Parts: sequence; structure tokens; C-alpha cells
Amino acid sequence: METLSAGRRWAALFALALGGFGLGLTEFVAMGLLPEIARDLLPLSYARSAPDAVATAGWMITTYALGVVVGAPTIAALTARVPRRRLLVGLLGLFVIGTLASAIAPTFGLVMAGRFVSGLAHGAYFGAAGIVAANILGPGNYGKGFAIVLSGLTGANVFGVPLITALGQAQGWRVAYLAVAGVFVLTLLAVLATVPPVAAAPGGSPRAELRSFRSPHVWLVALVVAVGSSGFFAVISYVSPVTTHVTGLSSNTVPWVMAVMGCGMTAGILTGGFAADRDLRRSVVGGFAGIVVTIGLFAVVAQHPVGLFVAAFLVGAAACFIGPAIQTWLISVTPGAQLMGAAVNQSAGNIANSAGAALGGAAISLGWGYLGAAWIGFALAAAGLVLAAVTFSAAARPAPALAPEHAGV
Repeated sequence: METLSAGRRWAALFALALGGFGLGLTEFVAMGLLPEIARDLLPLSYARSAPDAVATAGWMITTYALGVVVGAPTIAALTARVPRRRLLVGLLGLFVIGTLASAIAPTFGLVMAGRFVSGLAHGAYFGAAGIVAANILGPGNYGKGFAIVLSGLTGANVFGVPLITALGQAQGWRVAYLAVAGVFVLTLLAVLATVPPVAAAPGGSPRAELRSFRSPHVWLVALVVAVGSSGFFAVISYVSPVTTHVTGLSSNTVPWVMAVMGCGMTAGILTGGFAADRDLRRSVVGGFAGIVVTIGLFAVVAQHPVGLFVAAFLVGAAACFIGPAIQTWLISVTPGAQLMGAAVNQSAGNIANSAGAALGGAAISLGWGYLGAAWIGFALAAAGLVLAAVTFSAAARPAPALAPEHAGV
């Protein structure tokens, strides 16, 4: 990789984080615009029953997550020999196409198709961007590189999603998605202008990427992610009704609670990147322990306004602190297939998203109350902690230190 000036290095890292910002927008904006989407695309159903129409519109979220689960390992395998900057440009182009299609498609089915196309590129982008960021920062900085890319996503949750949601409510949901597509176009241009060429892994091939699935360790780590991370999603999926029905605050307070949680997520990502590079095992086990404690605190104190805000910040911080460590852990157990390791993390994380929301909803349906979802999250996070400890103990030796792809090339 060419030698970069300090200014060029930080411009390239900003461009990669801007892509994470766009991913945060495209993934989470739909959650705040479902009523508008349902009213526009499902007018007859909405006239009969607004809640049923909104629930149907929620399939847009599920479809995007399905695209992530399918696309992440598939693209990782098919692009094993593609230079990393070229891969990033192609993935950003796919985001532009999918998001524009979602914004202009005339029917609900075609909008969902656009969301699926967008989701295909999600996991591969995070993996490729994290690898490129690590190369830019130099050897021993994979956790920091991934944290920088993820900081864009957490930043989207702090202020990007509320702003685009407000735009969609005022001007229409299609305008909101056109704005998101504009962010991806800007990111594509920034990547072309600032990110240096980075070659693919030496000897990389679809067979080598897929061979990583032969390792039981890969499946164990993916299980840790899917189970442990679902605890966080069981909480965050029901923050809105907890705020209004348990704490007794107005619906106007919900964006502020989400913003505070987003601030915690940003703080967690940035500190977690440094921690992962210093001690991977301690970051994973300690991170899951932090998630267990903070979710338990949320379940106990969320009925009080101050407790709600404090616990929301801490849950977000703990959940994202572990993100760089988990990513680094998965890549360390897929030597020669780092992009697949990153992709598996994204697929497992989206399974956690769906499972956490579903299990939390089941607790609510059983009459446990909205905080019942938090206690389910507590149990899931505790299970993830146990699985992580067992997986590390079963390893033949400590997880190897990870050097970025082509460090020094």
C-alpha cells in the first residue's frame, strides 16, 4: 500500500466511516417511517387497520436483514480475489442502486426487492472497510480500524436517523430514502478520492473463504454472537414502549432516549477498539459481563426517568464496546479468509437482531410487561457470556494476535 500523508490517511478513514454512517441510516430509518410507508404503499390495508398495515410494512426491515444474512458470506466468497478498494466501490454502487430503487419503486413488493438488494452489500462493506482501515492504521490496529468504520453507524443513531426520520415525516418517506442514496453517492466519491489501493489477500479464493466453515471454532464464535448480542436487541427493540408505558414519559422523549443510547454506543465503539487490540480475550469476556450487568440495571431502574437515561447510555456503551473485539475474534479464527470472518459476524449479528426482537416480543405477549423483554435480554446476554468463556477455554491456545491484511505490502 502506498505511503499516505497524515491528512490523506484521516480523509480516507473519514470516507470509510461515512459509509458506516450511510449503513446506519438505511438500516434504521425505516423503523421511524413505517406508518408513512404503510399509508403510501398499502392504502387499502391501512384504511382497514393501520396497525396491521404497519406490521406488514415491517417486512421491509426483515427483508433488509435477510439480505445481510445472505449477502455477507456470499459476497465474501465471490470477491476473495478482488482488490479491496475496488470491492468497496462496487458495494457502494450496490447501495446506491438498491436505495434509489426503494425510493422510486411504485409497489410494496418492488420496494422490498430494493431493500433486499441494499442488504446484500451491508456485511461485506463492514468487513472490507474494516480491513482497509486496519491497513491504513498499520499493524496491530484491526480493532481500531473496525471501530472507526462502526463509529459512522453509531453516529447515524445519534443524529443522522432522527434528522432523516424528521425529513421523511415532513416531506415523505421517499425523500428520506433519496437523501440516504445521496449519502452513499457522496461516500463512493470520497472513497475514490481518498482511499488507496489495497490488494486482496495473498492466495485468496472462493474455496479458501468457504473452507473456513470447516472449523468448529468459527461456528462456536458465530453462536456466541448470535446468542449474546440478541440480548441487546431484546432491549433496544422495545425502548419506545418502555419510555412511554413504563417510565411514563411522552412519545417526544423517545428520540432523546435513543440519542443518549447512541452516544453510549459511540463511546463503547471507540474504547472497545483500543481494548480489542490490547487484550482480545479480556475484551470479549469482560464486554459480555458488562452487557449482562447493564441490561439488568436497565430492567431495575428504567421505570424512573433518570434511571432510564443512565441505563440506556450504559447498555449502548457495553453492547458496542464488544463489537470490535467480536469482529477481531472471528477474523482471528479464519486465517486466510478474513473477509469471510467479518461477513460471518454481520450475518450472526442480524440473526441476533431478529431473535432478540422476537423473544422480547414473546415475553411481552406472555404478559411479562415491557420490561419482560429486558429480562429476556439479560438471560440471553448471560448465555452469551457463558458460551464465550467456554469457547475460549476450549481453544487449544489463546486467540492469535491479528495483523491487518497485507500490512507492510
